[in-house]
Amino acid sequence: MNHISLIIAVALTLTGCSSPATPEPAGFPGGELVDLSHAYDETTVFWPTSDTFRLEKTFDGITPGGYYYASNNFFTAEHGGTHLDAPLHFARGAQAVDQIPIERFFGAAVVVDVAAQSERDPDYQISAEDLMAAERGQGAIPADAIVLLRTGFSRRWPDAARYLGTAARGADAVRDLHFPGLHPDAAAWLIANRSIRAIGIDTASIDYGQSTLYETHRALFERNIPAFENLTGLERLPLRGASIVALPMKIGGGSGAPLRAVAILPRT
Repeated sequence: MNHISLIIAVALTLTGCSSPATPEPAGFPGGELVDLSHAYDETTVFWPTSDTFRLEKTFDGITPGGYYYASNNFFTAEHGGTHLDAPLHFARGAQAVDQIPIERFFGAAVVVDVAAQSERDPDYQISAEDLMAAERGQGAIPADAIVLLRTGFSRRWPDAARYLGTAARGADAVRDLHFPGLHPDAAAWLIANRSIRAIGIDTASIDYGQSTLYETHRALFERNIPAFENLTGLERLPLRGASIVALPMKIGGGSGAPLRAVAILPRT
């Protein structure tokens, strides 16, 4: 089974489907599964200007027919919790959620670890030199990889004051955001030198908290490279060797969507 076939087989297993051409695997192919997504609930962290998650219970109990039944409505902003940023979010005419080729949600994980720098400086911007240093240690980022930026900030979730830099809500709170992100020059280096499927980070934005022009978003999204934000569990991944399945809710015309991201660790 080749790399992509292995990932698709796991995705089918996770979604309760099996390929008619492939027998149901005994256990998961590859190694241990790691959930990279935060749950959506009353503690979920959202951008200060976004509405937050709400779950409305519509029924929970015994029906007139004598059986138990539960059902809810939910509301959420596109950009909160562990979610996909579609290129449309910052690039007019770029791909909406439902237009992104599904291949972009599967790939080999390349982890760039800047947790030490981010701990010292919450406004740290991951540089092109950080990317090149990772390559010197692990080899060049392969084509069609998904680059995951590990800042260590997911350990601060769901404390908004520590995770975002502020727990305040509203437009005025945006100026007080402090968390790491990818420097626009590093995004430009990736675009010019590597061909990646997507990029992910364990903070609230691929741009750092103090950004006002969102140049990293704009550079990546103009080239239809989507981003996964508010990831968690990246400390459980090796720098190389894991695979990623990151499937968003398929929102027609959406600029973003809730994301269930899973890593498949290599067998040891």
